[in-house]
Amino acid sequence: MDGRPPTQASVAKENLKAKQAVSDEGAATGAGRWAFAALLAGNIALSIGAMLVRLADTGPTASAFWRMTLAAPVLLFFAWRETGGRLPPRSAILIAAAAGIFFAFDLAAWHIGILQTKVANATLFGNCASLLLVIWGIFLTRTLPRGWQALAIALAFAGSALLMGQSYELSPDYLVGDLLSLLAGVLYTGYVILMQRVRGTLAPWTALAIASAVCVPILLTTAFALGETILPQNWTPLILLALTSQIIGQGLMIWSLPRFSPLVIGLTLLIQPAIAALAGWLAFGELLGPVDLLGGVMVGAALVLIRLPSRGARPI
Repeated sequence: MDGRPPTQASVAKENLKAKQAVSDEGAATGAGRWAFAALLAGNIALSIGAMLVRLADTGPTASAFWRMTLAAPVLLFFAWRETGGRLPPRSAILIAAAAGIFFAFDLAAWHIGILQTKVANATLFGNCASLLLVIWGIFLTRTLPRGWQALAIALAFAGSALLMGQSYELSPDYLVGDLLSLLAGVLYTGYVILMQRVRGTLAPWTALAIASAVCVPILLTTAFALGETILPQNWTPLILLALTSQIIGQGLMIWSLPRFSPLVIGLTLLIQPAIAALAGWLAFGELLGPVDLLGGVMVGAALVLIRLPSRGARPI
């Protein structure tokens, strides 16, 4: 300080900065609410994918191929509008392409697993990525969750365990499907981590379009190698799968990724088993009892708590 009293102009300038800071904080809070709503909506849209795969009359990997192929024109159009036709950086393209390879094998494993286990099992085991992402988040920050975050994690995984315990049967008939779904969850973790990284460089539709385009030849080759039925008689489940899972579900999730920590992303994945259990009950008569409902409520409560600030920390 030089000891001179502030002028009216300087005071007005400081007041303007203070107002702008308040405005920016409010805008950021509002944007965060919208981003969290988008993350939840994306996971809800993704959760009905297992039911649509069951309804498709193609092979399981072929249905994943059509999910990507039917969504591709829409994704490429949105990507073209984002980039203005300019080619993204080569390094970013390679990361998004690597994410697409993880995603292709994730879908192949998960879609085959869906047909060999229950809907809720396939969705829950496929979303073991939620636990892996929480562990990844702890590894990155080198700190254990505290306060509301710790309670949210406990509720989320306890609720998921209740859902799993009610739907899972210790039967060899489900073993292969469950293992394939677990493999899919591990691969999905790699996909999410890579996509979250590349979203620092690429806009959401561009990143998703590149990853999806890489999936198409891998899934088609796999479907042919497995001798699956490729061409459908009924296109409705496949069109709905492309719309709900790839365009809406993945679109909203990829848009939200840079705005949240892996911990929050991992916990929001757990909404999928709850919705899938409800879908399995409505569509396939898979029983949904009081314990399942309690598990779903616990997962929902965890999603509310994770948005509350921990002591001495800002909201995630």
